[in-house]
Amino acid sequence: MSTMYHWSLFALLFVTCMDVSLQKKTRKGPQTLSRGWGDYITWVKTYEEALMTMKESKKPLMVIHHMEDCPHSQALKKAFAVDKTIQKMAQKDFVMLNLIHDTTDTNLAADGNYVPRIIFVDPSMTVRLDLVGKYSNRLYTYEPSDIPHLAKNMKKAKLLLKTEL
Repeated sequence: MSTMYHWSLFALLFVTCMDVSLQKKTRKGPQTLSRGWGDYITWVKTYEEALMTMKESKKPLMVIHHMEDCPHSQALKKAFAVDKTIQKMAQKDFVMLNLIHDTTDTNLAADGNYVPRIIFVDPSMTVRLDLVGKYSNRLYTYEPSDIPHLAKNMKKAKLLLKTEL
């Protein structure tokens, strides 16, 4: 009888542990491709998918390099996510990719592999090295206060695209 009692106790403990484990997983919610940069934006999964989608849609590609544990990336993400102009342009006019790992394309790290950095690529597969941020030592970085400058660069990426094609 005591063996049956031990097995029942073991089964109850096992089920309880599984239930707690499942609750922890579901509380956080699913990780989306937006990673907090804008849930209403359509994000592509990989750089290769981004290039394909860009060529098909004839929209410029915006690549955001960031890290989840970087305070500068987190601050820029918050400013990016709440700016309605940026969100609308990103949703409507760009193929969007955010990466937490670098790609093998060295053109996306023209002046280094720092984060955060934002690079634009046009549908002709040209990395837009002319669309830079405000800092001479990190050409493609933006800070939360630079959101208006980022919006201007996004507009330039769209306008140049229309005149070049």
